[in-house]
Amino acid sequence: MPQLALLVSTLIWGATFPATKAVLDQIPPFSFLFLRFLLGMLLTVGVFLMLRNRFRLDRALLRRSAIATVFLFLGYALQTVGLQYTTASNSAFITALYVVLVPLFLRRFQTHTWVSAGLAVVGLWFLLDPAVSINLGDLLTVGCAAAFAGHISCLESYTRQGNSFAFFVWQLIFVTAALVPAMLIESPASASFAPSEILFLALTVTGVLATGAFAAQIWAQRLLPAQKVALIFSLEPAFAAWLAWYFLGEHLTQSGWLGSGLILAAVVFGSGVFTVMGEAKAANRAFQGNPPSEVRPQSRVTRHESR
Repeated sequence: MPQLALLVSTLIWGATFPATKAVLDQIPPFSFLFLRFLLGMLLTVGVFLMLRNRFRLDRALLRRSAIATVFLFLGYALQTVGLQYTTASNSAFITALYVVLVPLFLRRFQTHTWVSAGLAVVGLWFLLDPAVSINLGDLLTVGCAAAFAGHISCLESYTRQGNSFAFFVWQLIFVTAALVPAMLIESPASASFAPSEILFLALTVTGVLATGAFAAQIWAQRLLPAQKVALIFSLEPAFAAWLAWYFLGEHLTQSGWLGSGLILAAVVFGSGVFTVMGEAKAANRAFQGNPPSEVRPQSRVTRHESR
């Protein structure tokens, strides 16, 4: 069940790329982000209050939420502005680099970390093809991946301190507040907010479904190991590329497909899933090598101690 929840969440996040790309023809990026996060904040605060939670001005909680919000704001701002200049497919594959960057930011320098980072750099080169031209949107999205990696690095520690639901709600409140001056500086025309089918669809996908997907992630990560979660998340750019092809008619060049494949391989390898699988097989072989008489007494002691 948690695997299915994560798979559906990954599909939803993949759908946010073509949905956002399409709606930017009508509304500027910061104005859309404000509407998206305002909707998600109102829904989340409503659920928070329905569960009879209370807002408490805990200084430590507010400090953690503010720090995480800086990375969250930069990630979405750079990604959404970048989508004005690049394709939804490129944006999705480049954003997925956060899986490779997180262990580097946390200084977990293992062999698979360096291999995945090397694959990602080579893949990024083929995807962006800097020998032909440098796309501003792709460069902004690289910054987005770094910001999301910083956000995830914060969450690893912050979600284990205090009320994680309140921490999530405060982030939505802070990022919505931060988007108000950004939207005012953008000075959108009133016609940008005109009700339309594409605006309604984009807000449904990004403001409603994506917020629910994040809640599903929080629940699923209590039941699944991190490497399995990361492996499922690696499908996000694949879903985004397929949906962008189906709905927007986007096509990758041969160099783009090669680069995307290398980035996807780097994401899967960087999740550490193969390392864990190797350790599990080694442990299984070691277990099978022990005679039953040596295993059973230990298991009885373990059960006794657990009581």
